[in-house]
Amino acid sequence: MTAIVVVEDEPDIGDLLALYCRREGWTVHVSGDGRSGLEAIRSREPDFVVLDVGLPGDMNGFDVCRELRQTSDVPVLFLTARDDEVDRILGLEMGADDYVTKPFSPREIVARIKAVLRRGRAETTPTRAGFGPLVVDLARHQATIDDREVPLASQEWALLETLVNNQGMVLSRQQLLDSAWGAEWIGDPRTVDVHVRQLRRKLGPDLPLATVRGIGYRLG
Repeated sequence: MTAIVVVEDEPDIGDLLALYCRREGWTVHVSGDGRSGLEAIRSREPDFVVLDVGLPGDMNGFDVCRELRQTSDVPVLFLTARDDEVDRILGLEMGADDYVTKPFSPREIVARIKAVLRRGRAETTPTRAGFGPLVVDLARHQATIDDREVPLASQEWALLETLVNNQGMVLSRQQLLDSAWGAEWIGDPRTVDVHVRQLRRKLGPDLPLATVRGIGYRLG
């Protein structure tokens, strides 16, 4: 499951971001100052950090990022109340992955987090995944059980590929539809359930595809 640390001194903003992130099935920890935020990042080793620049105390967001980059390459998105080009350049030069000025929509922050995480997965995701006798080879567009190919319909494969590329993440039906069917597709989200049943039937018990009640599905 994707883990997020939000370092933000305004409780309303921190709570709102946490709410929207949790709706995505992510775990979220919120810290209100730089030192506790840095400690939380180091101890929790999250997948993503949302970091306010104007933090109270003796460690602002730039200080936190500077310390963090000595030991970690975790993706960082800066939040700032100032739309200052110098600040943006400084933040990006420090190793931030994105930069957003206040006020902002929490949906925009979630979308930017997803975009950065997708870029990271595209660089590191293997083209082959094994689950016991079941092997999914993304490069060859092929699923095999004990070296015997399992025929999959094109939409079943698109769904399986999405799940493999997001192993360990809880994906909602809408997320699966957007990725495997396309954002422009219009139809019943329950079509995902039908295709999940088909994958489970064809690929058998070695496919570690779990239903997360009230949210969607997770592979692995």
